[in-house]
Amino acid sequence: MEGKINILALTALVAVAVAVPVSEDSEAVVLKSDADVAPDAYNYAYETSNGISADEHGELKNADTEGESLAVQGQFKYTGPDGVVYQLNYVADENGFQPSGAHLPVPS
Repeated sequence: MEGKINILALTALVAVAVAVPVSEDSEAVVLKSDADVAPDAYNYAYETSNGISADEHGELKNADTEGESLAVQGQFKYTGPDGVVYQLNYVADENGFQPSGAHLPVPS
Protein backbone atom coordinates (compact mmCIF):
# COMPACT_ATOMS: atom_id res chain seq x y z
CA MET A 1 0.00 0.00 0.00
CA GLU A 2 2.83 2.39 0.87
CA GLY A 3 4.34 1.95 -2.61
CA LYS A 4 1.01 2.91 -4.23
CA ILE A 5 0.80 6.05 -2.08
CA ASN A 6 4.34 7.05 -3.07
CA ILE A 7 3.53 6.54 -6.76
CA LEU A 8 0.32 8.59 -6.39
CA ALA A 9 2.22 11.35 -4.59
CA LEU A 10 4.93 11.36 -7.25
CA THR A 11 2.33 11.42 -10.03
CA ALA A 12 0.55 14.33 -8.35
CA LEU A 13 3.81 16.30 -8.03
CA VAL A 14 4.68 15.71 -11.68
CA ALA A 15 1.19 16.81 -12.74
CA VAL A 16 1.51 20.03 -10.74
CA ALA A 17 4.98 20.72 -12.15
CA VAL A 18 3.77 20.23 -15.71
CA ALA A 19 0.68 22.38 -15.14
CA VAL A 20 2.66 25.40 -13.87
CA PRO A 21 3.19 27.70 -16.84
CA VAL A 22 6.73 28.79 -17.58
CA SER A 23 6.80 32.56 -17.79
CA GLU A 24 8.92 34.55 -20.17
CA ASP A 25 10.54 36.20 -17.15
CA SER A 26 11.79 32.92 -15.71
CA GLU A 27 13.76 32.24 -18.88
CA ALA A 28 15.08 35.77 -19.42
CA VAL A 29 18.76 36.27 -20.03
CA VAL A 30 20.92 39.36 -19.71
CA LEU A 31 21.65 40.81 -23.15
CA LYS A 32 23.67 43.81 -22.01
CA SER A 33 25.28 44.80 -18.73
CA ASP A 34 27.66 47.72 -18.31
CA ALA A 35 28.93 49.43 -15.19
CA ASP A 36 31.56 52.04 -14.46
CA VAL A 37 32.19 53.07 -10.86
CA ALA A 38 34.56 55.83 -9.80
CA PRO A 39 35.01 57.57 -6.44
CA ASP A 40 32.90 60.57 -7.51
CA ALA A 41 30.55 59.13 -10.17
CA TYR A 42 29.03 55.96 -11.54
CA ASN A 43 27.08 54.67 -14.53
CA TYR A 44 25.27 51.43 -15.12
CA ALA A 45 22.98 49.99 -17.77
CA TYR A 46 21.41 46.61 -18.43
CA GLU A 47 18.91 44.99 -20.77
CA THR A 48 17.27 41.56 -20.60
CA SER A 49 15.69 39.38 -23.25
CA ASN A 50 12.20 39.92 -21.82
CA GLY A 51 12.31 43.67 -22.47
CA ILE A 52 13.44 44.96 -19.09
CA SER A 53 16.06 47.69 -19.28
CA ALA A 54 17.52 50.30 -16.99
CA ASP A 55 20.30 52.83 -16.88
CA GLU A 56 21.47 55.28 -14.25
CA HIS A 57 24.15 57.91 -13.77
CA GLY A 58 25.15 59.31 -10.40
CA GLU A 59 27.60 62.06 -9.58
CA LEU A 60 28.91 63.41 -6.28
CA LYS A 61 28.24 67.15 -5.94
CA ASN A 62 30.09 69.51 -3.60
CA ALA A 63 32.54 66.83 -2.48
CA ASP A 64 34.10 67.25 0.94
CA THR A 65 31.78 70.10 1.91
CA GLU A 66 28.81 70.36 4.22
CA GLY A 67 26.58 70.45 1.12
CA GLU A 68 27.92 67.17 -0.32
CA SER A 69 25.18 65.24 -2.12
CA LEU A 70 24.62 62.68 -4.82
CA ALA A 71 22.79 63.70 -7.99
CA VAL A 72 21.25 60.77 -9.87
CA GLN A 73 19.43 60.50 -13.20
CA GLY A 74 18.03 57.30 -14.63
CA GLN A 75 15.24 55.32 -16.21
CA PHE A 76 13.84 51.82 -16.32
CA LYS A 77 11.40 50.11 -18.65
CA TYR A 78 9.43 46.85 -18.56
CA THR A 79 6.29 45.28 -20.01
CA GLY A 80 3.56 44.82 -17.43
CA PRO A 81 1.23 41.81 -17.14
CA ASP A 82 -1.33 43.90 -19.07
CA GLY A 83 1.01 44.04 -22.09
CA VAL A 84 1.68 47.76 -21.68
CA VAL A 85 5.30 48.99 -21.77
CA TYR A 86 5.97 51.09 -18.69
CA GLN A 87 8.86 53.53 -18.59
CA LEU A 88 9.85 55.57 -15.58
CA ASN A 89 12.41 58.38 -15.75
CA TYR A 90 13.73 59.89 -12.56
CA VAL A 91 16.03 62.38 -10.95
CA ALA A 92 17.14 62.05 -7.35
CA ASP A 93 19.10 64.88 -5.80
CA GLU A 94 18.97 67.42 -2.98
CA ASN A 95 15.32 68.00 -3.97
CA GLY A 96 14.37 64.34 -3.40
CA PHE A 97 13.19 61.60 -5.75
CA GLN A 98 11.36 63.00 -8.78
CA PRO A 99 9.82 60.33 -11.03
CA SER A 100 8.04 60.90 -14.31
CA GLY A 101 6.20 58.52 -16.59
CA ALA A 102 3.09 58.44 -18.76
CA HIS A 103 1.45 55.99 -16.33
CA LEU A 104 1.98 58.14 -13.22
CA PRO A 105 -0.67 60.53 -11.94
CA VAL A 106 0.18 64.21 -12.30
CA PRO A 107 -0.51 66.46 -9.30
CA SER A 108 -2.92 69.30 -9.99
